[in-house]
Amino acid sequence: MRIEPRQLPETLPFLGDIPPLLTRLYAARGVQSEAELDKSLARLIPFQQLKGIDAAVDLLVTALEQRQRILIVGDFDADGATASTVGMLGLRLLGAAHVDYLVPNRFEYGYGLTPEIVEVALTREPHLLVTVDNGISSVEGVAAAKKAGLKVLITDHHLPGDELPQADALVNPNQPGCEFPSKALAGVGVIFYVLMALRARLRGLGWYENKPQPNIGELLDLVALGSVADVVPLDANNRILVHQGLERIRAGRARPGIKAILEVAKRDATRITSTDLGFIVGPRLNAAGRLDDMSLGIECLLTADTNLAREMAAQLDGMNQDRKSIEQGMQREALAQLKDLPVESMPFGLCLFDPEWHQGVIGILASRMKERYFRPTIAFADAGDGLLKGSGRSVQGFHIRDALSVVAAQHPTLIAKYGGHAMAAGLTLPQENFPLFAEAFDAEVRRQLREEDLTGRMLSDGTLAVEEFHLELARALRHAGPWGQHFPEPLFHGVFQLVEQRVVGERHLKVVLKSECGSVKLDGIAFGIDRDIWPNPTIKWVELAYKLDVNEFRGNETVQLMIAHIEPR
Repeated sequence: MRIEPRQLPETLPFLGDIPPLLTRLYAARGVQSEAELDKSLARLIPFQQLKGIDAAVDLLVTALEQRQRILIVGDFDADGATASTVGMLGLRLLGAAHVDYLVPNRFEYGYGLTPEIVEVALTREPHLLVTVDNGISSVEGVAAAKKAGLKVLITDHHLPGDELPQADALVNPNQPGCEFPSKALAGVGVIFYVLMALRARLRGLGWYENKPQPNIGELLDLVALGSVADVVPLDANNRILVHQGLERIRAGRARPGIKAILEVAKRDATRITSTDLGFIVGPRLNAAGRLDDMSLGIECLLTADTNLAREMAAQLDGMNQDRKSIEQGMQREALAQLKDLPVESMPFGLCLFDPEWHQGVIGILASRMKERYFRPTIAFADAGDGLLKGSGRSVQGFHIRDALSVVAAQHPTLIAKYGGHAMAAGLTLPQENFPLFAEAFDAEVRRQLREEDLTGRMLSDGTLAVEEFHLELARALRHAGPWGQHFPEPLFHGVFQLVEQRVVGERHLKVVLKSECGSVKLDGIAFGIDRDIWPNPTIKWVELAYKLDVNEFRGNETVQLMIAHIEPR
């Protein structure tokens, strides 16, 4: 692992009256003006810039006026769950008489609006299908829905394929010809924008002349959760959405389901950060879609009943524990496949398969192995009928979805279907094609990356001076975000004297450190350490990459280093 300094612009921008350290941190993350730090809703990009937004609103206004049955077709991850919930609650707020949702079970139907899901949808007798977080690649599914006489509105954020579905309306900032400046909206962000446009149209039509205008800002806690959990880039527009959602949660105005998940995870809602959404709430919500049916997660978010929300949150927490157990077993099996392979012989692009692996957990496994070996990784599971389903995770500088496009073009019969983003992708292929695919994928990674690209690196914001290890700075950093993908939480590095070390839990290292000059004593914790190395009383000095955080214990707050990387010095 290499620790490298994060690049700064030659001239630091003027960002108003903020401390020099924060100016440097923001500048290193591409912030160029004080306006980009304004996280008020008034700074959101106008919905009018989304291609297809007027046609989408036309469909929804007709549905509301004619009291049509609207069916939302979602996805089985946290973005899909929050998007389904936002669609349900938002349309009800705006006056929809009949709105329901349908989420494909990943083990029976797979992803998206397929012809098979259209058949299921028809049993609900809808007039209008609205996809959230899917649909841009559902050419056959949309055709089936249209043939059955349904209207179809697609809202999605995934990259389109060569052919677009012939929907009645399509809203996706990544579709050809869309000039919306932010291409980073999550699926939940797209449906929220559609609701903003719908409310504006209804206001213009006089719907709220004799009644209060609905406040769709009530849905921002869900928008924040889905955006962070889907790991979309937190550009200026997404930072506004996430910040506003976090403010609602901290103020006690979150949905009962979000409150309940935080309670079961023993997290204080008043102190929640974007990191908590990504690593605490998101995985518990995702567990339902990974192991069973995401309907439980959606129902938890939908309910207004606090007690019912707590019951469902407890079920989600139990599922998450099961997911962790399954994941740990799969990690052991994956490591066993690679343990006798010398590093110099390891593929640049890792493809792993075990017939017993769980379909719902292979994405996490791919992520863990990518983090361990610093190379694009795809994990596969048996999908039945002679097919394998794969979930891939990538490293910076390698667009995994585009790489799959290259492999598919070079070997037209190799992959049955694929899709995704730069950093994550999914695919299906016949099991007998696995060896050839693994070879072709490795070749494409080798074409794009060099060996030095696979050593792993951490970008540091520099060292902190002794006088900077204080609570005020730790608190300021916590709330200076929201931090997330492409807008990472500040990471610092330095050499410290190791005073005390002990393992807590199974693999967490608690340490007491002294600054290099020995004048300041600090607490720190490193999660998931290598038990073959730690603890080790012979190690007296260490080099760390760390985040400056606030630890609260029995009402007392102290500075704590959240250690991202530790190695003997």
